[in-house]
Amino acid sequence: MEKDRRILKIIKSKPTLEGAGVHLKRVFGFGRTSEFDPFLLLDDFRSTEPRNYLAGFPWHPHRGIETITYILSGKVEHGDSLGNEGVIGPGDVQWMTAGSGIIHQEMPKGDEAGHMGGFQLWANLPASHKMMEPRYRDVISDQIPEISIGNGVKIRVICGQVDGTKGPVQDIVTDPEYLDVTVPAGTKFVHATRSGHTVFAYVIAGKARFCQEKDNCSYVVEGEDTSDIHRDGFVTNQELALFGDGEQIVVSTEAEPTRFLLLSGNPIGEPVAWYGPIVMNTQEELQTAFEEYRNGTFIKHP
Repeated sequence: MEKDRRILKIIKSKPTLEGAGVHLKRVFGFGRTSEFDPFLLLDDFRSTEPRNYLAGFPWHPHRGIETITYILSGKVEHGDSLGNEGVIGPGDVQWMTAGSGIIHQEMPKGDEAGHMGGFQLWANLPASHKMMEPRYRDVISDQIPEISIGNGVKIRVICGQVDGTKGPVQDIVTDPEYLDVTVPAGTKFVHATRSGHTVFAYVIAGKARFCQEKDNCSYVVEGEDTSDIHRDGFVTNQELALFGDGEQIVVSTEAEPTRFLLLSGNPIGEPVAWYGPIVMNTQEELQTAFEEYRNGTFIKHP
């Protein structure tokens, strides 16, 4: 019998400011590298107020990481020091490997109604790949397969493989899986996971139960007073469930459907030296990166 993963923590996203004044919800970030290894940060930038996002993310450097942007609504115009430029829109993904260093900007524009929606995930790179050549993977919505399984569950496979269907983003060193999952009301969804990998789910619509033994769920809920709350494993919009180890997750819905991002990856297990947009293994490497940025030698691959 497969071992179900149980919830370790439920984390409520928190408002924060980033870039030139973008209002967003931070799900997790600095200080949690051991819990989410190989992932570093997840931001939810859904908004219906243009004044809260139009300032965007002007020119800034990255080294030692990958940034993964997934758009639900609106669009983001981007450009970088390597001469790449373009626009990603609804359903599109940009998987950027900063590697040895890149300087870029991302400017959200919203749709005709002024709505902007999407997520940015940061993934760490191991020491052996931190100085690799930077690369972009702009994946348009039509290139991302959507599969349906027998009970009405729909899955967009961005990275990884489900029932023989592979996502368009492949050959990533931390062997990640990135799925956009929609589960109808009154439905159970079971998904196999690799033992030893970090796994979490971030709910973006509705709610679902991610812990099936309702009388034996034991976990921390961060961001609220839990003294008189018994959730029975339910996770709702803008909340994350971080799982313990196991061979599968089991998700069940009741009166309403749910949609969530399901992420997993192979932990790197190396020291992390992190300041702002640069993540290295040592403070000396971090200092070198910022010195090179100041003196104009940051870009290693023209």
